[in-house]
Amino acid sequence: MGSMRTKFTLLGLLVTASPWPALVSVARTEDLKELQARFDAGGNSVHKAKLMNKLGDAQFDAIHEAEKTENYNVAAEILEKYRDNVRAALEALRKQHPDAERQSNGYRQLEMHLGRGIREVNDALHTAPAELLPPLRLVREDLTAMDAELLRLLFPKRTPDAKPNAKPEAKPDGQPDEKTDAKPDAPGAQP
Repeated sequence: MGSMRTKFTLLGLLVTASPWPALVSVARTEDLKELQARFDAGGNSVHKAKLMNKLGDAQFDAIHEAEKTENYNVAAEILEKYRDNVRAALEALRKQHPDAERQSNGYRQLEMHLGRGIREVNDALHTAPAELLPPLRLVREDLTAMDAELLRLLFPKRTPDAKPNAKPEAKPDGQPDEKTDAKPDAPGAQP
């Protein structure tokens, strides 16, 4: 009798546990929609950039769920939305805080999360069908360009395309260079 009770208990657990993955998936979808609504409504660019961490993570979870069910079109759409969100956050930061070197708070968080976004796109490129490769490559190019721009904004003096702010001063005519070996008293030297 004890073994029969155990079988019914196990059967009951299986029946009641089976809807849990579906409920978790629905909760994630609602969470993603709520985060997206908060992101779209946000006015402060730094809060928007910080919210990208949570929103981006929720989007990546949704991408993984879509890839598990081999729904690659949904995964590609989510990655495109991620790119659009990053672009919106970057534009808001540039508008409200144009000097990223001095006011780097939102820029840093966005740049760090963008690195993960590029890795997620690269992973999606390995699993996506051939017809989705061109749009995913465009997403990767856009994200890579935004990452390079963020680095350039954060570290303007350290990037290769940075131009020096001041030109070297030109020596007035008639003054010899300090580095020349010619001495005025030496034979053959010009005055």
